[in-house]
Amino acid sequence: ISGTTYGKIRTMIDDKGKRLKKAGPSTPVEISGLSDIPVAGDDFIVLENEKEARQLAEKRKEMQKGERQRRSNISLDDLFSQIQDGNIQDVNIIIKADVQGSIEAIKQSLEKLDNEAVRINIIHGAVGAINETDVMLAATSNAIVIGFNVRPDKNAVKLAETEEVDMRLYRVIYDAVEDIKKAMEGMLAPEFREKVMGNAEVREVFKIPSVGTIAGCYITEGKINRNDDVRIIRDGIVILEGKIASLRRFKDDVKEVNTGYECGIGIEKYNDLKVGDNIEAFTMEKIER
Repeated sequence: ISGTTYGKIRTMIDDKGKRLKKAGPSTPVEISGLSDIPVAGDDFIVLENEKEARQLAEKRKEMQKGERQRRSNISLDDLFSQIQDGNIQDVNIIIKADVQGSIEAIKQSLEKLDNEAVRINIIHGAVGAINETDVMLAATSNAIVIGFNVRPDKNAVKLAETEEVDMRLYRVIYDAVEDIKKAMEGMLAPEFREKVMGNAEVREVFKIPSVGTIAGCYITEGKINRNDDVRIIRDGIVILEGKIASLRRFKDDVKEVNTGYECGIGIEKYNDLKVGDNIEAFTMEKIER
């Protein structure tokens, strides 16, 4: 058993690809047979039988569920009230960004917000998309996740909803710092929640004289509307946010394209589209506080 993951070992292979029947201390091995992928850092314990391992795993899951129900994760919306009530002395923050320089700039700016009532702790910072590991770290450390010019992957989004982790995504460093500052002062402006409408995978790129670059796309999720805002995502990094210049099915201009259909998409004032890019369409909805 490892964390809440259990199973009976089916195969055990060492670092040279050799099958083993047993492994001693400090022996790196690859195993198969577990019920799920364990979390890095969890202890690995050998028990007498699989039934005992399953019972312990289920007990641990129940304990984690109860802990989640008792714990109310911090969010920017209730940060000021928790500070006023004396429930918060430290604000833990995880930063994911497009480049290391962005992480350092955000970190230095946020650390200047420390005051007598509360201290800002940057517990983790890394380059790349927000993933499940980031969300789990935020859940266990009661942290807010800040993404700068990056996006969360689908599994991270689902896990954040389950664990009630507050993820905030920004394109301007000043906006990120101001949101934290205003949350600490109880002066957050009305929030606009992003609603993802659809995703399209770029499968071909066409260079058309007098028109520009058109991306031959396949709609993988939701639908793309002609008037949506869009962002171009490459390897988890936001390359551009902009508007759709054209949306076509074959030779016809269309208002929307649904999941499972192909289409051509042109982006306003942008021609550097590449095969493998993801085009994410979204709108912003105002949320009353």
